[in-house]
Amino acid sequence: MTAKTEWPSSLDDNELDELDRYLRAHTGEGDLLLDGVHGLLSALAVGPLLVLPDEWLPEVLHEPFADEGEGNRVLALLAKLNDSIVAELEVDAYEPILGEVEMEGGPMLSAAGWCEGFSRGIDLRAGLWEGRLAEDPQLMELLGPVMALAVDEGILSADTEFEKLSDDEYDECLAQVPAVLGAVNQYWQAKPATEAEVEAMVRQQQPTDDDDGNPPRQRSGHWVH
Repeated sequence: MTAKTEWPSSLDDNELDELDRYLRAHTGEGDLLLDGVHGLLSALAVGPLLVLPDEWLPEVLHEPFADEGEGNRVLALLAKLNDSIVAELEVDAYEPILGEVEMEGGPMLSAAGWCEGFSRGIDLRAGLWEGRLAEDPQLMELLGPVMALAVDEGILSADTEFEKLSDDEYDECLAQVPAVLGAVNQYWQAKPATEAEVEAMVRQQQPTDDDDGNPPRQRSGHWVH
């Protein structure tokens, strides 16, 4: 086990607050907040093919920066967040950034935003993920806890009706997220995307005129790490 003092340089609480405030001030309905951005980058970190910032930044940033200083600062924070995910996974120090929603009994942790981001990260390489999920039950099994949370939160639709997770089941799935990401990362390293799979994905990703985007997600509250 790596000593905590040797853990990778992740964003400190002040930096997380700063990035959170920026995203809240510059996103519209359905855009990702900090928990969602963390989910998106987490999916890319453990996925089958490298996704460069030019491709994922449009999922995160939706308005021009006020000035060069703001732009450099926000991009530096996002780069640090992205780098920290890979480093944390390597030393078993990963934790998802979660949202907090107000419930009747008080604030509750919510994986909705993180799952929304994770699903959008998968969408950026949808052809590879979907093809492999259809062919290899091992990958679906590894993703089970994350899939369960995403279905429970209405992020993913399921072919069959599922009962809502109990609070204990929800917490258990949440607790398994770091192990899930580690296992999925190892899966793609052991069984990398084939040339044929990549070619099929490229063909699939040709732009179409009927892309109507994703329905917005209603979310409120604060992120929690």
